[in-house]
Amino acid sequence: MRRSGFVDRIDGSGCHDHICWVFDTPEEFRQLAGRFLSEGLAAGQQVLYLEDRARETELDHVDGFGSARRRGAAAVQDLGIYEAELMADPAAPARAFVRACEQAVADGYTGLRVAADVTSLVRDPTMAATFARYEHLVDTHMARHPLTGMCGFHRARLSATTIAELACLHPLASSGSTPLRLFSSDQADISAVLAGEVDLAGRDLLRSALARIDLPPVGGEVIIDARELSFIDHQGLLECVEHIRGRGAATVLHLAADSATRLLLNLLRLPDVRVVTA
Repeated sequence: MRRSGFVDRIDGSGCHDHICWVFDTPEEFRQLAGRFLSEGLAAGQQVLYLEDRARETELDHVDGFGSARRRGAAAVQDLGIYEAELMADPAAPARAFVRACEQAVADGYTGLRVAADVTSLVRDPTMAATFARYEHLVDTHMARHPLTGMCGFHRARLSATTIAELACLHPLASSGSTPLRLFSSDQADISAVLAGEVDLAGRDLLRSALARIDLPPVGGEVIIDARELSFIDHQGLLECVEHIRGRGAATVLHLAADSATRLLLNLLRLPDVRVVTA
């Protein structure tokens, strides 16, 4: 199972990790990105840093980054080159990162690691909604390829709602950025993983996430791994099931044996929900 939870540090990140990091200053994020990417270089990964209007030498102050860049193990790119493609088709840049990862492996690296300050790509509601779809698509690829990523969001330039709506689509998120997480599983038969808490404050967030990522039914079912779901109220559970029902599918929930959600389902007696004890 992929590593998931709320994090206060980026050190020790491994393959398939996908981190949402909320930062206060661009310099803070550059320093964190330098450490994050240096770990990738030490692990034999090819690394890439993305920032709006970034200079090629942006991270050359990081020990070893300049020499890695000159030999092709590291690169810095202007984030703006992805904007038009992302807005036209969010699946296109997600596929591009898979191709880049495959090329990195073919070139002898252990995978691809990317750090990006993506604030400029979510500066209005339309862009944020499109980027949310991209986040889920790239997270799905990340779960199943030797990809590692960190997405940075500048707190002062974005609303708390926008940050939460994007943070919740990452398996790993800064503490306090979102109450829940809905992300891709590394198991192909699991539609998504739902973790954290869905209470009164989290219902709108879950509703938005489900609508944006649009989980496709497989064999008439949407299978959600909810073993890390610590709490969901009855209204949140009903809205989740109704969303999936609207896709013409039944809901399958993988729950821990001691999950309180099992008791809630016993009371609600929903006909199109199946529980798997995992």
